[in-house]
Amino acid sequence: MKVCVLASGSEGNVTYVETKNHKILIDVGTNLKYISTKLSELNVAPSDIDYILISHTHDDHIKALKTFLKKNHPQICLTFSMLNDLIDLKDYERLIIFNDDINLDDCTIKSIKTSHDTNDSRGFIITENNKSVVYLTDTGYLNHKYFQYLSNKEVYLIESNHDIEMLINGPYPKWLKTRVVGPYGHLSNQDSAIYMSKLIGPNTKEILLMHLSHKNNTEELALNTINQVFSNNSIEFNNIKCARQKEKSEVIEI
Repeated sequence: MKVCVLASGSEGNVTYVETKNHKILIDVGTNLKYISTKLSELNVAPSDIDYILISHTHDDHIKALKTFLKKNHPQICLTFSMLNDLIDLKDYERLIIFNDDINLDDCTIKSIKTSHDTNDSRGFIITENNKSVVYLTDTGYLNHKYFQYLSNKEVYLIESNHDIEMLINGPYPKWLKTRVVGPYGHLSNQDSAIYMSKLIGPNTKEILLMHLSHKNNTEELALNTINQVFSNNSIEFNNIKCARQKEKSEVIEI
């Protein structure tokens, strides 16, 4: 399996996953030109994409969906609640409505219910040949009941949205600060680091920190926070990077 984050942040989110038989996008939250350009750098065309997973229906995750579907016809995987938000998809014939697992011929996609201020939001565990990539962004917290499914996976793409002090002292209005730190907002650097300290295991190869805020975070702060939490818990793990808004990540192979 190959994984590459094409864009991550408040301006738009797209992640590419390739299995033996499928080419998948998680969200299409930038524009079609950007997505096409970044896919071409991987020698992939938009028409090659056969599945799109929707994590939730905020604009920075579905912005390009309508234009993408004008020329391409992948299967769209989403929940009934998401479909109710996306009126343009009502007549689209290639829909997969999921609640828990999506079973493809060569992999399993398990959905994890996240906590965000939208009708429904999901994270995903994509598994092929007993190896998994975890995708978790846009959530105020992780429910402990999912830890059994999330533990000791090969790759984690996990939100590390904000530094709490930067957010508190930053330019956002009070209501927005309250939203971001609340139970339906985003994971802080500290939140993300603590969750990762509980979830990684001997199989874990890489952590990619996602959805960093441009105004309330820096890569240095995000990395320093998780490294400090790991050190405090006597965890030796240093293959941690940050996904960026307008720059695709390296291709991760597992």
